Amino acid sequence: MPINEELPFLPIQIAVLTVSDTRDLASDRSGAILAERIVAAGHQVADRRIVADDVDAIEAILREWMANAEVDAVITTGGTGITGRDVTPEAFQRVLDKEITGFGELFRMLSYAKIGTSTIQSRAIGGVAAGTYLFALPGSTGAVKDGWDDILRFQLDSRHQPCNLVELMPRLQEHLHHNDP
Repeated sequence: MPINEELPFLPIQIAVLTVSDTRDLASDRSGAILAERIVAAGHQVADRRIVADDVDAIEAILREWMANAEVDAVITTGGTGITGRDVTPEAFQRVLDKEITGFGELFRMLSYAKIGTSTIQSRAIGGVAAGTYLFALPGSTGAVKDGWDDILRFQLDSRHQPCNLVELMPRLQEHLHHNDP
């Protein structure tokens, strides 16, 4: 995955949301690892929160961050499994304008190499909502590392070739202006 060092790096603002009924900031290892990796890559953590596994509460925070011009992307950790309390993908489906289906597919493909068929239990999802990128990762530290290190680190780097998500950011809401003179 080539990074073209001749291109300028464009840092973005990324909000981190941990979905958990049991974690707080002190015990949230996955959220901490994700925030550390975001900063190490040169981006900024726009906000970091923990919310219970409640679809309405998750949706409310996503909508708040989507409305905030200072948030370019949101990465969640947790709530992507298949138990009754896992509702992060349902919250995403309520807000997404477009799903980035390849994100979940690629995450599960990469995860298969590490955890085998257990990867089918992950409902990792990505998409765009109101011009903001949204990505939901499972809650384990391994899943967060895999999702960031193997996918998002590259796609959120403006120097990644042949293409990346950052270069598309100015065009994410062009459908709202297609009739403008």
